[in-house]
Formats: sequence, C-alpha cells, structure tokens
Amino acid sequence: MKTIDDFDFKNKKALVRVDFNVPINKEFEVADKSRIEGAKPTIIKILEDGGSAILMSHLGRPDGKEEKYSLKHIRSAVSDVLGVQVKFIEDCIGKTVEETAKALKPGEILLLENLRFYPEEKKGDEEFAKKLSGLGDIYVNDAFGTAHRAHASTTIVAKFFEDKAMGLLLQKEIESLDKVLNSSEKPVTAVLGGAKVSSKITVIENILPKVDHLIIGGGMAFTFIKAQGGNIGESLVEEDLQDMALDILQKAKEQNVQIHLPVDSVVTQEFDNDSETKIENIENISKGWMGLDAGPQSRENFAKVIKKSKIILWNGPLGVFEMDTFSKGTIALAEAIAEATESGAFSLVGGGDSVSAAKKFGFDTKVSYVSTGGGAMLEMLEGKSLPGIDALK
Repeated sequence: MKTIDDFDFKNKKALVRVDFNVPINKEFEVADKSRIEGAKPTIIKILEDGGSAILMSHLGRPDGKEEKYSLKHIRSAVSDVLGVQVKFIEDCIGKTVEETAKALKPGEILLLENLRFYPEEKKGDEEFAKKLSGLGDIYVNDAFGTAHRAHASTTIVAKFFEDKAMGLLLQKEIESLDKVLNSSEKPVTAVLGGAKVSSKITVIENILPKVDHLIIGGGMAFTFIKAQGGNIGESLVEEDLQDMALDILQKAKEQNVQIHLPVDSVVTQEFDNDSETKIENIENISKGWMGLDAGPQSRENFAKVIKKSKIILWNGPLGVFEMDTFSKGTIALAEAIAEATESGAFSLVGGGDSVSAAKKFGFDTKVSYVSTGGGAMLEMLEGKSLPGIDALK
C-alpha cells in the first residue's frame, strides 16, 4: 500500500478524500477544527510538491441538498487552518466542477460540495465514483473516520486510479493501532468503558490475546459485577449478556490476561448532576441507588495498572463524565494515562466519548495519539478489514 511520500505531485491534481464532518454551531461556524488540522500535513505536502488538491468530504446526514449541511460554511475555517485561500464550488460532479478542477493551478485548493447531497455516495454507486475520479490524476484517501464504509468516494473511486495512496493521517491511524495490537513492548493495557458490553464484545474477544491487562469501567462493568453475583441496585445492566460476561472472564483467565473491574462506585438515586451521592462497594449497591462513576479505590487501582504499562489503549469513559459530579473517574484515568505517556508509554485514545472527554479535560495533547475515527477504529480493534483501506492495496 503506497503512501503520499511515494509520489511527487508536481503538476498533478490530487483528488483527496478528507473527513471534514466537523461540528458546526448555530452561527454556522466550525466548533472544533481538529479534523481539518488532521488533514493539513497531507494537503500541504501535495501543494509543496507543486501539485493542486481537490478536497471532497461529507458533512452530517443530509436528506438531499440541505443548505445547513453545505460545505461552504466550513470554507473559511479550512482556509484559516491551511493558510491558503480555498476555492469552493456548489457541486461535486458535473461539467462546471470538471472545468473548475481542470483550471486549478499548482498550489491551489478546490473544496467540493457535500458528497452526501447525492444518495449515490452512500450507495457506493460506480457511475458516481467514476465522475468523481475524472477530477484528479492521483487519488488520496486521508479520511480514516469513513474508511469502514464502502462509499463511492472512500472505496469505489479507487478502482478508477492507477496511482492511489493513503494520506499521512490515515497512515498515522493505521500505525498507531498496529502499535497497540502488535506490540512487542509489554505490558499492554486496554481500558474499555462506556455504557454497554454489547457494543464491545467483538473488540474484547479480538484484543484479549494481545493485551496483558484489561480495565473494564463505565456502565458496562455492572453486567460483569452482576454476572458474578453482585448486587448493583438500579445500575445499568444488560441482563442477556451475563453469561457472555462470565465467558469473557474465563477466556481472560485462560489467556493469562488480568481483568480489572471497579471495586467501588459513586452512587446516586437521580440521574442528575446535583443529586445526593455516596460511595458504595460495587458488589453491594443499595436498592434504589445506581452507580454513575468509578469510586476512589477503583481510580487508585486503575492508575497503578496504567502507570506500569508501556502501551495503553483507551476507549470509553469510566462514568457519566458530561456531569461534573460523575467525571472524577474519567479525569483520574486521563491523568494516569498522561503521566504514563510522559514517562515513555505509548497511549492511543479513540472512540467518540473518550476523545470528547480527553478534549474536555485538556488531555488530548498529553497522550501519544488521538484517533479521528470512532467507528473505523472499533472495527479495526474487532479485527475487521476496512474497505476504504483495502481499496488502496
């Protein structure tokens, strides 16, 4: 699989699939530019070689052509981040687009309109992909966040190019995950949190042979606690997955993986930031009370494991971190990961909620790498191959 470093873009037009699916506020301003910043090195390399870049992306989930999802709203943010005045065209296929792309001079950037204004994009329509392919000489995929989708612009379009490559962001994502999943450095620790076990079963089964420690926190921990006979009060639980939880614990034992579950919990009677709280043993939560965060002893236990680790994967928070009262477990975890990273460990944070938490509490710059693709990262952790990456092979 080639990277953009294998190509010289002098006098070439690069058709680049970026992931500019960024949050936009009510004033139509970009609320978080990190995805644009992530694509910057790839775009700048193309321009510095003496090439031009045609950028294509989706934004949101439009139903046909919807003004609020137009990429024209992000044009100025893209120009600001790249330091180059970006041209914009209100379509992504058609004669006008072809003529505009053809007229691009070296060092220029053209941003196409939202790909998902056409239903053919998500359908992986071949004719639509062929029209897109006519705009460039070299295809570059730098959109890890959509690499798990066989859409026209992420997968199908690649078949029309002799010259195709992964961008620097996509390359970094693959290398970071590879470092976690195939590391010779030990110990390797994975932290899985969030609400449900059901969304992480395949991840757990795939990473068990590759890790030494597995910390399970958040709402999903209660399914494991109850499966072992604990009283969890009104805490979140997936009743139908208790046998599966016991099976995972058994497999971990057989594979010499140490599983770490919370031992105490911050409990409350109301799902409310201002509700009364107390700390209880996680195996004996009072009737009418529910656990919404890891307790102090759990935080301490988890931090000890993290600080001894050489490779750390973090996917999912340890509590309802959106409420300050129940954010302490997630913050303590982030602090321990930041400390381990500073001492030389490699840390990868991925998945929507953990990335949000890392950013919210200022830890996104204190870890080794923050993944840009929640769904794509989970599928790679599950051992699945991603169509957007396979298409570049």
